[in-house]
Amino acid sequence: MGDTTPQPSANKTRRGSSGPRLIGMVASRLTRPVLGKHGFAVGAIVTDWEAIVGRELAAHVVPSRVSFVRGERTEGTLHVRVAGGAFAMDVQHRAPVLIERINAYFGYRAVARVKIAQGPISRRTPVPPRTPNPLDAREQAALDAEVAPVEDGPLREALSRLGRAVLGRS
Repeated sequence: MGDTTPQPSANKTRRGSSGPRLIGMVASRLTRPVLGKHGFAVGAIVTDWEAIVGRELAAHVVPSRVSFVRGERTEGTLHVRVAGGAFAMDVQHRAPVLIERINAYFGYRAVARVKIAQGPISRRTPVPPRTPNPLDAREQAALDAEVAPVEDGPLREALSRLGRAVLGRS
C-alpha cells in the first residue's frame, strides 16, 4: 500500500496564503483608512473619477469629500472643487447627470446632491508615450522570422509593431 495522506490540491489556496488577489480588493483595503477620514467610504469615487464622470468633466472637476447624515451611507452630498467660475455654472447645470452617473456606477443611491466650490485643482499631466529605440539588423531579422508564419497580413503587421515596441524598450 502507498501513502494515503491527502495532498493539497494545486487549485485550492490555503487560508492565509499569499496567492493571487484582485488588485481592487487590496487597493480598497489600503485606501479605506485614509479616504474614509475624508468622507470617501467608497474610495472608487476618487480612484475611478474619470471613468465615472468622463474625461472632459474630470479635467475641470475634482471630488473633495462626500458627507452623509450621521449613521447613513446613502443619499450623501458630494463636495467638488471646480477650476473656474464659468465652468462652475456648467457643472451646476450638469449636476443631475453627474449624480446619475455616480449612482449608476455604485449601483445604489450613494449621492443625492452636489455642492460646488471654486478653487485650484491639481491636474495630472499625461505622460507622453515613450518612443521605442530602433532595432538593429539582427533584432529586426529575428522579429521578422517570428511573425513570418502568420498568414493574415494586418495581424502580422500588428504583431511586428508590437514586437518592435517591446524589443525597443529593453
